[in-house]
Parts: sequence; structure tokens; C-alpha cells
Amino acid sequence: MNIKTQNIIRLTLSYVIIFTVIAIILYPVIWIIGSSLNPGNSLSGASMIPEDATLVHYKELFNLEESNYLLWYWNTVKICSITMVVAVTMISLMAYSFSRYRFLGRKYGLMTFLILQMIPNFAALIAIYVLALVTGLLDTHLALILIYVGGLLPMNTWLAKGYFDTIPKELDESARMDGAGHLRIFWQIVLPLAKPILAVVALFSFITPFTDFILAGIILSSDEKFTLAVGLYELVANDFGAEFTKFAAGSVLIAIPISLLFLSLQRYLISGLTAGGTKG
Repeated sequence: MNIKTQNIIRLTLSYVIIFTVIAIILYPVIWIIGSSLNPGNSLSGASMIPEDATLVHYKELFNLEESNYLLWYWNTVKICSITMVVAVTMISLMAYSFSRYRFLGRKYGLMTFLILQMIPNFAALIAIYVLALVTGLLDTHLALILIYVGGLLPMNTWLAKGYFDTIPKELDESARMDGAGHLRIFWQIVLPLAKPILAVVALFSFITPFTDFILAGIILSSDEKFTLAVGLYELVANDFGAEFTKFAAGSVLIAIPISLLFLSLQRYLISGLTAGGTKG
């Protein structure tokens, strides 16, 4: 077998694998979109490409008299946005401190973060619930924001610290010789160079609350305070009134803010994910 034939076979196999993966990814997406366009509430007779497609389920979601979907959407976007801003601010400050300064407890602090990132939030559900109850934060969005921010800190601080380590410290020293203070060096020199890793942290911080169901289901109990995950679950939780097609329509719309954020940060993501692992 000559080299040309080998290259053709290799290229053909590569395309077969790529198209197979694409089909596996797109199949459930097409199904959920098709289901949202099917009439009725059941998925038993639903088809991937409905013949009598309808947008009635989308209209019902936007009808304030029939559904609280828009309120759930607002709650989710609000929680995710605040979580993202607070998490990115705290993580950037902590990662910069661990990367640039040497202080008492630094090593043990990093080790603590390394251990904490191995423990998922839902492993402490009882403790989280009791703490929210004792502090009077049960059934509030503030409780969720605090939990999400706390859960995001360990892993993302390690990730951001690795990236900050790749930024030459000579830049800090040069700026310090010119009279720049610590805050100015951090804000005007280090942060602009750290945009890729901050984009990654921002994306993670936004997606985590958006897709969470367990913590939101434990903390929230009022319908008007539900997030999208909890609210949509209620549509199918009732055996006698399950609205699966409306659930599908709501699920399709969930992808909009995540997709917009991903597209806006896309140019930073690859460099942000890869550069942080080049230095300890």
C-alpha cells in the first residue's frame, strides 16, 4: 500500500469519525427542537420533524397568565450574572495574590483549595440547607449566589493562578520602578494580559448556576423564585399534567444566553484553557 492510499484511508476515517461525533451531538438537539414544535403535551407520538409543526408552546411560555417562564428566566439570568461578576472578581484577586506574593499560610491555602475542589457542592446538601435555614437565607437568591461563588472559588483559583504564573514578573518590576502601586499593576498590566483565563472563569461561572438543579431545588421553594431548571422540572413532575412539549420548548430557549456568552468569549477560550497548565 503506497503513501497516497494510506493518506486517503486516514483522511476518510477521520471524516467518518468527525461526522459520527457530529451526528451523536446533533441528534438529541434536533429531537428536542422537533419535540417543542409538536402539538399536544405528550412525546409518545412526537416526531423529530413534525408534519404539523406549531409554535403554540413557545407562545404559552411567554404568556404571563399561563406560565412563570419569563420570571424563571429573569431569576436565572440575574443569579448567573451576579455569580459571574462576583466570582471573576474574587478569583482574579485571589489568583493574583497566590501567584505574585509569598505570605504565611500560602502553601496550606493552596492545598486547601486543591482538596476543596475535589468535593462537590451536593455532597454537603444537609449542611448547606441547615446553614441557609439558620441564617434566614432559605428560599432566597442570595443563598444560591453565595453557594455558587463558594463552589467556584477553589478550582478556578487554581486555574487562574496557573495562568498568572505565565505572565512575566519582570513586567511588575518595571511598573514598580516607574512608581506604580500594587493595585495599578494588577488593574492596568496583569488583568489585560489575563483576559483569556478570565473569559474561561466567566464562562464556567455563568454556566454552573444556569444548569444546576439540585442546589436550586433544595434552597428554593416559592414558584416566583424558581430558576429555569427547577421551574421546567415542575412542568413534567406532575404525572397527570406533565407538559413535555412545553418543557422541550423551554429547554430550547435555555441555550440562547449560554450560546451568546460562548460566542462573545470564544477567541479567548482556547488560549485560556491551555496556557494555565504550562507552569505550576
